[in-house]
Amino acid sequence: MTTPTLPFDARPLTDPVDAAAARAFVTELRRTGRVPGAFTGATVVFAIVIGVFVVVFGSVFLTILGSAVASVASSQGSGLAGAMLGLVPFVIVAIIVALVVVGIVAATRSAATRMYRLDRFARANGMAYVPRVDGPALPGMIFSVGDSRQASDLVRGDRPRFVEFANYRYTTGSGKNRTTHTWGYVAVRLDVPLPHIVLDASSNNGLFGSNLPQTFDKDQRLSLEGDFDRHFSLYCPAGYERDALYLFTPDIMARFIDNAAALDVEIVDDWLFLYAKRDFATLDPATWAWLFSVVGALLDKLQQWGRWRDERLAAASAAIPDASAHVGGGDPGVRPAEGGASGVPFAAPLASLRPPPGVAAGGRRLQKGIPWASFVLAGAVVLFWILTQLGVFAR
Repeated sequence: MTTPTLPFDARPLTDPVDAAAARAFVTELRRTGRVPGAFTGATVVFAIVIGVFVVVFGSVFLTILGSAVASVASSQGSGLAGAMLGLVPFVIVAIIVALVVVGIVAATRSAATRMYRLDRFARANGMAYVPRVDGPALPGMIFSVGDSRQASDLVRGDRPRFVEFANYRYTTGSGKNRTTHTWGYVAVRLDVPLPHIVLDASSNNGLFGSNLPQTFDKDQRLSLEGDFDRHFSLYCPAGYERDALYLFTPDIMARFIDNAAALDVEIVDDWLFLYAKRDFATLDPATWAWLFSVVGALLDKLQQWGRWRDERLAAASAAIPDASAHVGGGDPGVRPAEGGASGVPFAAPLASLRPPPGVAAGGRRLQKGIPWASFVLAGAVVLFWILTQLGVFAR
C-alpha cells in the first residue's frame, strides 16, 4: 500500500536530527531571549527541589543503611568485608544521583530536539515557529481564565491570512486544589469584526455538559436547520439571530460538520478560534494533516464573511449632519445664484452609505450563564458530608 502524499512537508517532524544542530538552535533561542535560560525560573526551582530531596533522602538512607551494614560487618568479624559493606550506601546514593542527572539531560535534549523539529517544520511550510508566549493577548474565552497563562510551540503563517497553531496552559485554584488546564488552539484572523458567536461541539461534552471554561445564557442559543444542532450548540447575542443565519449558510454549516465537529469554535472580534483539550503543536504528522485540512476547508468560506456589516451602526452614521446641505462650500447661509451650479452636484446623503466594519456594543460579547451543573454537584457533595456527619448512613 502506498503512503498518501500530504499537502504539506511533514519530513522535518520525523527525519533524524543532528544533536549538535539542535543544541546550537536552543542556545541561540536562549541567547536572543526567545526561551528562558537553562538555569533560570522553573528550572532553578526544580533543581533546588531535586537537590534538597537527594540530600535529605541520602542522609536518612545513609544513616539507616549504615547502621545495618555496621551491624552485619561486626557480626562477620571481617575487616575487609566490613569495609566493602560500608561502601554500599554510598554506591546506592551515587546511582540515584546519576539517574537524576541522566534524566535531566535526556529531558533537556528531548525538548531541544522537539523545538528544532517544529522550527524546521514551520520553515518547510512557509511558516514561523515561536517557542512560547506568556499571557497571549487574544480575545478568546480560554485566554482570560486562570493565571500562569502560556502559549507554547506556536506555528504561525500569514498566507492567505494569519493562522496560528499552538498549545496553551493556564492554572486555576490554589494549594492542593491547583489545577493545570491543557488546550490546543487554532487562531485565524478574519477580515472584519463579527458578532460574538460560540459553537459548542457536542462530541467533546462531559457528564455535566460543556467542556468550555465559560457558560453562556441559554436564551442566546439559536437552533439551525438540518443536522447542525446534533453536532453544535450555537450561541449568539440577543438580536443577532438574523446575522448568525447570514454567516452560517448551509454550505458553511456543512464545512463545520464535516471538518470541525470535534472542535469547539469561537468567533470574537476579528478572530476565529478552534479549541480542543489536547495539544495541537505535536510531532505527529497525522495531527498536522487533520488541523491543516480543517483550516483549509474553512478558509475559502471565510472570505464571504468579510462582506458582513452590522446594520445597527447605520444609526450612528445617520446621526452625522447631512453633508448635502453644505455641498456648495463656504458659508452655509449663502445660497448659490439662480441657475448656478453646485460645487459637488453628485453628493449623496451620508445616511445612505453602508455601515463601517465593526459590531455594535450589544453584539460584541455573549452574556455569561450560570453553571448550574457545578452548583448541583457541589451541593450534593455538601449534603452527603452533612448526612454522614449526622450518622444517617451509619449501620
